[in-house]
Amino acid sequence: MLVSRLKVALIAAALACVTIGPVAAQEFRLLMIEQVGCYVCTAFNRDVAPAYHASPEAQIAPLIHADLRGPLPDGVTLMSRPFVTPTFVLLAPDGHEVGRLIGFPGEDFFWPYINEMFEAARAELAG
Repeated sequence: MLVSRLKVALIAAALACVTIGPVAAQEFRLLMIEQVGCYVCTAFNRDVAPAYHASPEAQIAPLIHADLRGPLPDGVTLMSRPFVTPTFVLLAPDGHEVGRLIGFPGEDFFWPYINEMFEAARAELAG
C-alpha cells in the first residue's frame, strides 16, 4: 500500500504542476455528495477526508460537500443527479462535471480512481 500511495502522490504532484489550457489545475473541485445516516460517508469523513485535505490531490481539487437531497453549490452543473452516497464528482473550473466515482471502493482503490479522474479531465480539457 505504501508503494501505491507513493505512486499516487507522485502522479498527483505532477498533475498539480500542469496547466490545463488557460486555467490552472488547482481550480478543480471534488464534490462529495453525502447524506445523513450514510455510514460510508461518515467513515470516509473520519478516516480519509483528513488525509485528502493534506494530500497533493487536494491541491488539484479541494474537497467540498453537498447533501444528496439539498441544493448543489452555486455554479455546479452535473450530468445527472446522484442517487447513491457517497458520490464523488470532479468539477472543472467552470463548475461542470468532468468525472464521477459512485460509492466508496475503500481507501486502497479511492486514490487511484481519483487520480484517473484527474488524468481524464486533463485530457478532456486539453482538447
